[in-house]
Amino acid sequence: MINAILKKVFGSRNERIIKRLKPIVDRINALEKEFEKKSREELLSLTKKWREELSRIPEDEEKFKYMDKILPEAFAAVREASKRTLGMRHYDVQLIGGIVLHQGKIAEMKTGEGKTLVATLPSYLNALAGKGVHIVTVNDYLAKRDAEWMSPVYNYLGVSVGYLQNQMEKEERKEMYSRDITYGTNSEFGFDYLRDNMVFSKEDKVQRELFYAIVDEADSILIDEARTPLIISGPSEESVDVYYIADGIVRQLQKEKHFKVEEKTKTATLTDEGIRKVEEIVKKTTGMKEFNLYDPKYSDLLHAIIQSLRAHHLFRRDVDYVVKDGKVIIVDEFTGRIMPGRRWSDGLHQAVEAKERVKIEAENQTLATITLQNYFRLYKKLAGMTGTAETEAAELKEIYGLDVVVIPTNKPVIRKDHPDLIYKTKRAKFEAVIREIEKNYRIGRPVLVGTNSIEDSEYLSRLLKKRGIPHQVLNAKHHEREAEIVAQAGRLKAVTIATNMAGRGTDILLGGNPEYLAKKELKERGITPEKVGEEKYREIYEETLKKYKEITEKEKEKVKELGGLYIIGTERNESRRIDNQLRGRAGRQGDPGESRFFLSLEDNLLRLFGSDRIKKMMEMMNVPEDEPITHKMVSKALENAQRRVEEQNFQIRKRLLEYDEVYNVQRKVIYEQRNKILEGEEFKDEILGFFEDVAWELVDSFAPENILPDEWDLEGLKKTLEARFGFE
Repeated sequence: MINAILKKVFGSRNERIIKRLKPIVDRINALEKEFEKKSREELLSLTKKWREELSRIPEDEEKFKYMDKILPEAFAAVREASKRTLGMRHYDVQLIGGIVLHQGKIAEMKTGEGKTLVATLPSYLNALAGKGVHIVTVNDYLAKRDAEWMSPVYNYLGVSVGYLQNQMEKEERKEMYSRDITYGTNSEFGFDYLRDNMVFSKEDKVQRELFYAIVDEADSILIDEARTPLIISGPSEESVDVYYIADGIVRQLQKEKHFKVEEKTKTATLTDEGIRKVEEIVKKTTGMKEFNLYDPKYSDLLHAIIQSLRAHHLFRRDVDYVVKDGKVIIVDEFTGRIMPGRRWSDGLHQAVEAKERVKIEAENQTLATITLQNYFRLYKKLAGMTGTAETEAAELKEIYGLDVVVIPTNKPVIRKDHPDLIYKTKRAKFEAVIREIEKNYRIGRPVLVGTNSIEDSEYLSRLLKKRGIPHQVLNAKHHEREAEIVAQAGRLKAVTIATNMAGRGTDILLGGNPEYLAKKELKERGITPEKVGEEKYREIYEETLKKYKEITEKEKEKVKELGGLYIIGTERNESRRIDNQLRGRAGRQGDPGESRFFLSLEDNLLRLFGSDRIKKMMEMMNVPEDEPITHKMVSKALENAQRRVEEQNFQIRKRLLEYDEVYNVQRKVIYEQRNKILEGEEFKDEILGFFEDVAWELVDSFAPENILPDEWDLEGLKKTLEARFGFE
């Protein structure tokens, strides 16, 4: 009650923050006319002046204070450069987003509010310090696209831009890091940091110090991906034969009788009967008279059997991984993307390879590792942008010390979010989804269907083919075409099925994307700048673009009349935030749109985390299979299930961070000492100090103070000193 009264009088915390930023926005707006009159040379001289001022300030904290002072002018300069080069003017809400990012916070901005353009404001301002700004994206495609798209703004103001790509060689990487602003993925930045701390010469390092980072899609990178540490590994000498043996044994075991699996925690255990069965199989195949599975010398086999049970019964093909070109490739559970080069640790990947009968790669040994949490905490200042972070605000604050500020939308969101429809079975649910798609397709309304796995998206695709409904499938198997499919998902009669990846970073424009269509046509006609020259290409492109703008504008009006993009979710995700992201694909920039989730009691979330009470209640209600239930109790149970999973996942991330904290202390000390050696610092005194410490430790263990000198083991001390230091 008291909170509600206080909120009415003072407004929410978020409203108060936005209110405090308004005067800064007013100052930037007041400078607009003045900056419109400035020539490019005058803008470049401002960049030069600010760089010089900042270079004279030694302390980072003082640099940030100076940036606060020049922020209105710097933002006015970026806005003017953007108007002149891209024809795009930053709205007031985008200026607020830019200020929040400069302050080292998370700016929550809805889809279609122009996050890429917002990032130019704090990036330019912080790049003036000359220490480099990193903009972290979710994939290589977006790193390249955003860097190339925004580079005219930066270049106009005399600031250099680069981007990282997975295949880049060391020299090119070094060049990209030397630029004022560098775009790249979290794994590129993180792995370069680890590799830099393994080099034998400082010339081989590619990164500079970690100064300021803006994380795009911050929730995905700082939360979802934070469960997987970055690991650089090298080949180990261990044989892979044990995985073939374990696979052969596991294929002969029966579930429940010989082993049990726990889906919630993804664990497997052998029963007493299962242990006897394994011992029996081993004795039979090897001719051994005696065999005890729990004998320490067979611990490798026991471990391989447990991993093989998990591989066979908890990890599913086309859900958790795909098999491509004879290799097992992990599918990211949150984005639906395939992750080539990533491997499960602890023998699990080898167990899955044995299950799929592909070549088993030897398990690697870890050479260097860091969690994403600890990597991002190395930056002097960290900020992030996302469409959905408010539900995870507590975690972002606890782990990274980041506040979340919700930025108002430029135009109000008018999307309608309908209540969930819940069916008894998956089959009934998918039938209802198909009927809903067909109904909208017939009237020409675009539909985007979100699924949780490749398996589901391909099942839906087969059902649509039977009905003769043309559609596009976007999942881990087809992500090369991702941007193209997403760009056209808002056209008339477009039906798009997507796993969670649903093209983050690519806006779905109602009526289609004219730039994309124009570029596609020129590509098909074989027209390139190399063939016809830059000027001629630009001329043809402008002409083609004009044609497509007219087409898409007409389509957009028709789609709006039909109610805009319709989003269908086919299963709740482990996090409410990911559900909200899917909904947020519709209703961008004040466009109309609708969303609805179709669920079933057989969905993983309800099956594993829902209560038995729901199932019993449904039996009592005697609902026919093909009729949905809309009952408050079921909706409440769903919310509770999601909260339970979110809490469980938070605990996993927290534990991972706690384990890494021990390594982190050691890592910092070792990397610091390494860097001193690489920088050629005088190390003689420190090394002599180490000798002294070791010598005293040995003296204490062979000749402790608390016993009589007659009892000291001087002979043992002499031998150990000879062995340790190599002298008599």
